[in-house]
Order: sequence, then structure tokens, then C-alpha cells
Amino acid sequence: MGKLKSQVKSPCVNICLLNEEDICVGCYRSGREISLWGSMNKASQLAVMKKVREREAKSKLVSG
Repeated sequence: MGKLKSQVKSPCVNICLLNEEDICVGCYRSGREISLWGSMNKASQLAVMKKVREREAKSKLVSG
């Protein structure tokens, strides 16, 4: 049996456009976070997801 790699589901929504702050307007990850996502361990991915939620909450595009 192979080793299971437990990872967090990517927040990608196929709207790939980085703003002037290098943050994707679709998933709220930085360019670096996007490029490293596949090689991150679960803890690192969860840390990115926390940043994603914080960025999304601050976004003017989110009503609320």
C-alpha cells in the first residue's frame, strides 16, 4: 500500500489574475504560495488557508 499524502484542497477557482500586491484575485494566495502549494505539507497549506481567509475578509470584493 502506498503512503497517503494528506493535503488541503486547493482554494483555486480558476480565476488566475495577480493584483499589484501579487495576490490572486480568485483564490487570495500570493504568487509564491500558488507556485509552492503542491510541495507544501498539510500544516503549511493550512497556514496559507488562514492567510487566504484573512485576505478575503479584507477584500473590497467580499460583501458582508
